Amino acid sequence: MVVCGDDGLAHRLAAELRGVYREQVTLVVPPSGRRVRQPVVGRARAASAALRDMVNAAVNRTGNSDAAGGTGGTGGSGRELEATEPTEDVLADAGVERATALALVYDDDETNIRAALTARRLNPRLRLVLRLYNRRLGQHIEELLDQSAALASGGGPGSGSGSTTVLSDADTAAPALAATALVGTSKVVETDGLLLRAVERNPPRPGEVADPGLCTLALLSATSNDPAGADGSEDSGENGPQLLPDAAAVEAATGRGTVALEQVSYSGPPLPAGRAGVPAFGELFSRRLRWSLAGLAACVVALAVALMVVTGDHPLHATYVTLLDLFSINEPAHNADIGRQILQLLSGFVGLLLLPVLLAAVLEALGTFRSASTLRKPPRGLGGHVVLLGLGKIGTRVLTRLREMDIPVVCVEADPEARGMATARRLRVPVVLGDVTQEGVLEAAKIHRAHSLLALTSVDTTNLEAVLYARSVRSRLRVVLRLYDDDFATAVYRTLRAAHPRALTRSRSVTHLAAPSFAGAMMGRQILGAIPVERRVLLFAAVEVAGHPQLEGKTVGEAFRAGAWRVLALEVSDGERAEGVAPDGTRESRLVWELPDTYVLRGSDRVVLAATRRGLAELLGRRARQQSPG
Repeated sequence: MVVCGDDGLAHRLAAELRGVYREQVTLVVPPSGRRVRQPVVGRARAASAALRDMVNAAVNRTGNSDAAGGTGGTGGSGRELEATEPTEDVLADAGVERATALALVYDDDETNIRAALTARRLNPRLRLVLRLYNRRLGQHIEELLDQSAALASGGGPGSGSGSTTVLSDADTAAPALAATALVGTSKVVETDGLLLRAVERNPPRPGEVADPGLCTLALLSATSNDPAGADGSEDSGENGPQLLPDAAAVEAATGRGTVALEQVSYSGPPLPAGRAGVPAFGELFSRRLRWSLAGLAACVVALAVALMVVTGDHPLHATYVTLLDLFSINEPAHNADIGRQILQLLSGFVGLLLLPVLLAAVLEALGTFRSASTLRKPPRGLGGHVVLLGLGKIGTRVLTRLREMDIPVVCVEADPEARGMATARRLRVPVVLGDVTQEGVLEAAKIHRAHSLLALTSVDTTNLEAVLYARSVRSRLRVVLRLYDDDFATAVYRTLRAAHPRALTRSRSVTHLAAPSFAGAMMGRQILGAIPVERRVLLFAAVEVAGHPQLEGKTVGEAFRAGAWRVLALEVSDGERAEGVAPDGTRESRLVWELPDTYVLRGSDRVVLAATRRGLAELLGRRARQQSPG
């Protein structure tokens, strides 16, 4: 495996491949003077992987190779190269011509595309994984590289040509970050129309039966209700979270919350707030102006009725004459009776009042249309909203997710030219321009009435300062921090939870959430998404049953391995009936949920399963490929 990058994702991805999948990795990074500091957890995991490699080597010399590692084979190892750019010579020196997969995770899309084109020419059978923020461009690049690989290998699908996968760390992390900020809205994984929701449920009361949903994904930490507990760590002991427990473990767990899986789908029309059409009448004119127009209209009707009574005219003619007097285009009524003269004077006075009201209506309407394409300010009386700090790559994706769920959002951004400003204008989301560390900026975002705070800027200290200030304003505010350093994130999390035990605090690392998906794509798996359970990660993948003895020919119940993997759904073709799965064959979804434990998995089946990182590595790892013929 070859990993090329210039930030923390490259280091974390290399550590994931070495420590979890036991792969040999060559890491290409910029020179030390130009390199982004490697995250602490990445260095710790790399050191841990190196230590395991030494243990495995010692065990192998004694003929006990299966005693260490847990996934079989030799431990992950590799080397590190320093290069400013991934040129052809650098890629050749990294061994791309002999590599199985290449990950290009530079922060610049153009650099990744240029290197991918070069790598595809050097090795048409290479499995490519690209990190691109532009999703539309990514689709075109993926098709182009796949077509190039098929032509270079002299065949089409099934000829063994390399595949291309385009991912975005922002898209991978955005659902989890958006879901973490909401109470009652769960962690979400969405891809190709599939929407899964993981719901955290409180421990059932005595006599109550917990609703498992489609299945129970995890048992939360036993110390999750302890302000100074280990929640947020990756403790795998008895007190830590248990992923994919069996029925006996769920029944034996008392006083522990659970994470249940639910299937949801979109319903209703698109979000109306995202439309850029003509504003509604209520938004076109202010309430005070609407009352003024209504009062003038009532005066006109009253004058018309009075004129009709005084002169005996037809109602339409009386209204016409009143309007002529109102706009001062009627002849003076100096020869008429006194009643008609008084009504004409009153109509002229009302006409004088009408002119400034009409002018105000025109100016206000023009201002409303102009502000439809500019930034909006937080409306008065706003409450229960989410305050989002930072409109960079991550913040823009999270903003889109929140608006898709119809959640009111107020953004705070210091840079008027930030990447997400156009998205905020399009979605008509209120934005406060200013530095969050300056006094009065969070107050302008109505932080004292907010539901939660998402601090997603690229500076850890800025996020921490904003959260601490927000907590001083509202101690029970729900906060989510984006912190680069995992050790620092854990320390901040525990301190904030101990200081504010009744408030909910979460710290998230984008690279921590994105690395499993990139690593799974390099291993050739179709990763649907990742859901964090405290500070561990649960992967969802679509897998072909053929070639996997742990699945093929076994029932769903026999294929389930607690703490490793679990079959969730069976994919069927349009109109196909899965025998023994459901009584009817007509269904809108191509995924059959709630499979009976007696259903036998066939080699032609394609299933969706949930798995831990190590479980997925064991199920689909290199040892299985080495044992297969050829």
